[in-house]
Amino acid sequence: MHIVFLTHEYPTLNPKHGGVGSVVQTLARKLSDQGISISVVGTYPVETEKIITDGKVTIYPVPFSRWKFARFWDNSKRILRKLNEIHRQNPIHAVEGAELSFAFFPEKTPYKKVIRMHGGHHFFAVTLGKKPRMWRSFQEKQSFKKADALVAVSRYVGETTKKLLDFDKDFEVIYNIVDTGKFHPADPSKTVKGRIFFAGTLTEKKGIRHLILALPEIVRQVPYAHLVVAGRDWRFPDGRSYMDYLQQFIDPALKDKIEFLGPVPHEKIPQLIERAEICVYPSLSESFGLVALEALLMQKPTVLSDISIYREIVSSEGALFVKPAQTSDMAQSIADLLKSPEKRLKLSERGRAEALNKFNPEKIIRNNIEFYARLIENNG
Repeated sequence: MHIVFLTHEYPTLNPKHGGVGSVVQTLARKLSDQGISISVVGTYPVETEKIITDGKVTIYPVPFSRWKFARFWDNSKRILRKLNEIHRQNPIHAVEGAELSFAFFPEKTPYKKVIRMHGGHHFFAVTLGKKPRMWRSFQEKQSFKKADALVAVSRYVGETTKKLLDFDKDFEVIYNIVDTGKFHPADPSKTVKGRIFFAGTLTEKKGIRHLILALPEIVRQVPYAHLVVAGRDWRFPDGRSYMDYLQQFIDPALKDKIEFLGPVPHEKIPQLIERAEICVYPSLSESFGLVALEALLMQKPTVLSDISIYREIVSSEGALFVKPAQTSDMAQSIADLLKSPEKRLKLSERGRAEALNKFNPEKIIRNNIEFYARLIENNG
C-alpha cells in the first residue's frame, strides 16, 4: 500500500507549520511503522526537487510557483507532475489532501483522491460570520466533486462542511492522532505557579485577544498570574500584523505579565505545557482543537471556549468551559481555577482519562489503515 499526503506544512520543511502539519507528520510516521509506504508532496521554498526523508517517510518538495497570478493553479500542476513521476516509480494507491487540494486535478486518476476535512474555506468563513470568497468557494466545491472519499477529523467539521457545500457523499470520522509518548503526564514539580499557557496562531478566531482582555481582572484576583503565548503571527489581507494589532489591547501596566514566544517547534510544546499551571484555548471556531487535546493528555487543567468541537473532545468534567468571547466570564473562571488546587487536580485527572479513552493512538491508526484498505479494495 502506497499513500501520498499533500501538504505544504510538513514540519521537516516548514518550521512555522501549524497543527495540521504536526498531525500529518505523526500519522505518516505511525503508518510507515506499520509497513505502509508513505510519501509526502507539497510546495515549499526550495530551489530544487531534492528528495529528503523523515525516518521511513519520503518527502518530495516541489518549488513554489513564481507566477504573479494563478499560482494555486500552477502549484497544482507542479504537484500533479510530481505525483505522476512518483506513480511510475512506485504505484500510488491513494493521495490525501485538505479541502482545496483537488480543485485542478482531473476527474479520473490512477489513485484514489481523499479529502481529510480539517476545516476548509467555507467552514471557517461561515462559522466566523464571514462570507466565503467566490474564487476560493469555487475551488473548494470543485475539489469535493473530484474527491473519491472523504474523512473528517471530527463529527462537527464533517457535518458542518457537508451542510455548507451541500454534497451527497458520505464521510468517515477519524479523529486526529496525538503522540502520547511525547504528550505524557506532566511532572508537577516543573509547574510555574500562576502560569497560563496559550498555543496557536495569533489570529482572531483563536480568541487570544479576549484572553488578553481578561488578564487585568485575572491578575487583580491572582497577582502572580501571568500569560505565556506560543504561536506564529497572522496577517490581515492588507498585510497588517495581528501581533501588532494585539498590542493596543494590552494594559501597559501588565506588559511584564505577558510573554510572546513567537513560533515554537512542535517538539518543544510539551515542555511549555509542562510548566503551565493551566492551559487556556478560548477559540471562537475550531475544526478539531489539537492543542487542547495535547494539554489534556499531559494532565493539565484546561480551559476551553464552549463551542461544539471542544464538547466533542471532552466533557465538562474533564475541562472547564467558558462562554466564547465573554471576557468577564473567562476572567472569573480562570481566576477561580488558579485559586483552587482541588478543582485543578480533579479536572486534570478526568481530562487525561477521557482523552486517552477517546483518542487512543493504536485505535486511530487501525481506523486509518482499515479505511485505506477498504478504499483500495473498492478500486478493484
